Amino acid sequence: MKKKAYVVAIGALFLISFLIINGDIKTPAKKNTPSYAKPVSVTPQKNYQEISSTVKYGETLYTIFKRKKLNLQELFKIKHASAKVYRLSYLFPGQRYRITVSKDTNKILSLVYWIDEDHLLKVYRTSDDNFEARKVPVPYEKRILHLGGIIDDNLISAMRDFEDGFALAMKISDIFAWDVDFSTDLRKGDMVRVVVEGLYLDGKFKKYGDILSVELINNGTSYKAYRFVYKGLADYYDDHGRSLRRAFLKAPLSFRRISSGFTKRRFHPILKRFCPHYGIDYAAPYGTPVSATGDGTVIFAGRKGGYGKLVIIRHPNGYKTYYGHLSRIARRIRRGKKVRQGEMIGYVGATGLATGPHLHYEMRIHNKPVNPLRIRVPRGRNIPRRLLARFKRFKEQMDSQLASIKPPVEASRVY
Repeated sequence: MKKKAYVVAIGALFLISFLIINGDIKTPAKKNTPSYAKPVSVTPQKNYQEISSTVKYGETLYTIFKRKKLNLQELFKIKHASAKVYRLSYLFPGQRYRITVSKDTNKILSLVYWIDEDHLLKVYRTSDDNFEARKVPVPYEKRILHLGGIIDDNLISAMRDFEDGFALAMKISDIFAWDVDFSTDLRKGDMVRVVVEGLYLDGKFKKYGDILSVELINNGTSYKAYRFVYKGLADYYDDHGRSLRRAFLKAPLSFRRISSGFTKRRFHPILKRFCPHYGIDYAAPYGTPVSATGDGTVIFAGRKGGYGKLVIIRHPNGYKTYYGHLSRIARRIRRGKKVRQGEMIGYVGATGLATGPHLHYEMRIHNKPVNPLRIRVPRGRNIPRRLLARFKRFKEQMDSQLASIKPPVEASRVY
């Protein structure tokens, strides 16, 4: 019996030792275990290397591959794979790129090129001899920002304390371009509040995304705009769901001043006599971009007497607009060309009978001159009645956020 009990004890001890070694039984951790006795976690080393930089002036993908001693045969395969997505024949200075290379075989595993602020070209190896290319959006982190400012001189001054405030001011002016003339209507002390997407990359602000809602208090009057999407199209609407878009913009260029208005009797500074002035003169720096105020077709683009370099656009319902004294007409603008509202058609200049750089803007209805600042033009499409309840809920949410903004303090929240 003793011998049998001894054999059982030896067997049990062997079984326990086996289980401990294989981890099925956990033993209490010893205190003050020497460092040399502790298990060491080993992180596997990367079997690839990354080459990241920005394109220098005059660089091509060929010169980059040659300088980095990369396989030029694979360069041609990459170019062939990406040809239908984005042509890599020309790279733009300042754009980023990243090339991943296998350490073992020196083969290209992937190439990423920043096409622009919004899109990347990604080329991946799919087999020993093949690559696949895709154009994908830049993976921005989106944050909702609440910004506000007090207008001192112009809209840009109200946004000067924020990153890329000029771009934000331009976005706001585009939204209210049908209702507010930002050169003449603004008053010192006017207020602006905006709920806008901030786009971040690697934790750093890059640019603004969509404006979700904005309020402009101009001379005691509140103008509000809300971004709303239906039928896949986004547009801006007022409190009642009416489109802010109209057939014509309030003015053909941003941030300028009126130097001469519409009148039937004006003393001409060059001709030295009184004559009608059937248009609005906007003083602006030489080269300021000029936009078409409405959709239409170019019926004249060239030189015409005192107008100098002139573009005339015919619009629906008998409207025509004239853009005179241009320094240069945009390259694609010619007779018969269809243009969209806001499309650039030329640049401010002083050609023809002009004493300095300015734009002569003229509007005619059935060939009769009218004052562009006084005509009423129809709005775009309003939100359908069946969607008004959804719009109202969104509007109430935005109103609450706008009301929380206390200019000129910035507050940002993430949703």
